[in-house]
Amino acid sequence: MTRGSSDHGSVLRAIGDPALGAAVAEWFAEAARDLPWRAEGFGAWGVLVSEIMLQQTQVDRVIPRLAEWLERWPTPADLAASPPSEAVRMWDRLGYPRRALRLHACATVIAEEHGNVVPDDVDALLALPGIGDYTARAVAVFAYRQRHPVVDTNTRRVIARAVLGQAEPGPPHKRDLVDMTALLPTEVAASTVVNAGVMELGAIVCTARSPRCDACPIAGRCAWRAAGYPAYDGPVKARQARFEGSDRQARGRIMAELRSSDLPVPAAELLALAPDAVQLRRALDGLVTDGLAAGDAASGYTLPQS
Repeated sequence: MTRGSSDHGSVLRAIGDPALGAAVAEWFAEAARDLPWRAEGFGAWGVLVSEIMLQQTQVDRVIPRLAEWLERWPTPADLAASPPSEAVRMWDRLGYPRRALRLHACATVIAEEHGNVVPDDVDALLALPGIGDYTARAVAVFAYRQRHPVVDTNTRRVIARAVLGQAEPGPPHKRDLVDMTALLPTEVAASTVVNAGVMELGAIVCTARSPRCDACPIAGRCAWRAAGYPAYDGPVKARQARFEGSDRQARGRIMAELRSSDLPVPAAELLALAPDAVQLRRALDGLVTDGLAAGDAASGYTLPQS
């Protein structure tokens, strides 16, 4: 069943089965991982930082960096008072360091326009630099206990399999929010648990490559399992290019060199970090364009200063 199917109304009725959400919530109460951002009183700033760090980075790599980050910058104003270069340096090897710049910009707006308090309104959160649909709703739900659908890759996979009978979700669609809303119970506290539970189910049981159907609390209701696990027949997803020898690797080498130095690094040193100087030049120019490096060939390069 595809997203364009005329049977979507019946899908929503299936998703809205209260027993499905209840089963996930009961399982989550026993199986949830003990993660720092789930602790009582963790705070909206901590939740916001964790959500940005968790984008495209594994949980076990985020946990120690998150603790260090919040110890150094316990409020948005603390981060805003530091130069962007320190945010990028502290980001270290979490990957995709533009997230550090976005988080710094976000902290600055929160400090200057919201009294150093992370807003609780979804629209206000969406207005912050670099905050999209997922992060805005995640903060509103997990920090402020509001009833909104929170949809990440794991959530979409669970819904695709358990309800739509598909091996994988199709491309992201606004209808994803409708689907998740239909699954949520009306009681706000319970809806928070179901949001977290469905995400957790996709993260540790209904995984992309090796789903553990024998441990799934909704296996008996899973449309994909009932159909005999049909193969995915939707749009072909582009494979991520190999990291070894890629421009991403070249960018990472340059960033590591810049993070390790308090002084401008000569261009010649950066262009000697790997055999392919042309690729390194392309990577360096891209970092400057993205605001992750500053300087020029005459004065050398540093992390961004403002």
